[in-house]
Amino acid sequence: MGHLDHATFGWLTPVLSYAMASIGAALGLCCTVRALDATGRSRRNWLITAASAIGTGIWTMHFVAMLGFGVTGTEIHYNVLLTFVSLLVAMAVVGAGVFAVGYGRDRGRALALGGLTTGLGVASMHYLGMAALYLHGDVRYDPVLVGLSVVIAVVAATVALWAGLNIKSPLAVVAASLVMGGAVTSMHYTGMLAVSVRVTPSEVALPGATTMQFIFPVAVGLGSYLFLTSAFVALSPTKGEREASVSAQRPVDGVAS
Repeated sequence: MGHLDHATFGWLTPVLSYAMASIGAALGLCCTVRALDATGRSRRNWLITAASAIGTGIWTMHFVAMLGFGVTGTEIHYNVLLTFVSLLVAMAVVGAGVFAVGYGRDRGRALALGGLTTGLGVASMHYLGMAALYLHGDVRYDPVLVGLSVVIAVVAATVALWAGLNIKSPLAVVAASLVMGGAVTSMHYTGMLAVSVRVTPSEVALPGATTMQFIFPVAVGLGSYLFLTSAFVALSPTKGEREASVSAQRPVDGVAS
């Protein structure tokens, strides 16, 4: 068995992965709140932004954490195509969840369906990302821990969508995003605890790209996207702010002639 190290850079990658998950969750919750106050095309656009933010945050969290993953006796490379597929899966299933909540008439049913769909999608993204690994050996999983990681993903997704429906204040959004970030990160490391590797020493070059060739620059790029989108959302006026601005511009009765 190869020795697995989940934090080859110490606490750096776990802390950064948690930060990415929390930022994505906060941005997604803010966009969901904006969507529920909007109608028509505006609601759709806010929900798309929410899905891309949460999906990107989850994917970036996973692969930032994987920067610190190592196995003694073998290098680790990544299948580029399958890694990008895992990103698309994350965005698509999160999109299905937020749209179910955003347009569902029965909020309870929409929340249950959206939470289940999104949670299973998050778990699928994680294990697709793991399937993209190339190494000299065989990867095996503890089914009990895999099942637990899926349960954590579904619960975390349901709580996040519930927060999007019920939480309005900025401080509450921050608190909910920190909880969501912790839950998603816990799901990742629970899934990683399920992993064992039987190393088969070999001199044959592994296919795919190394972590620094591929994962690092993509993670940096998506992290930049999250920060820039956060700035855009922060600078976009809310429905209440727009209404207050319109009211302030109306002439007061008896003043304007």
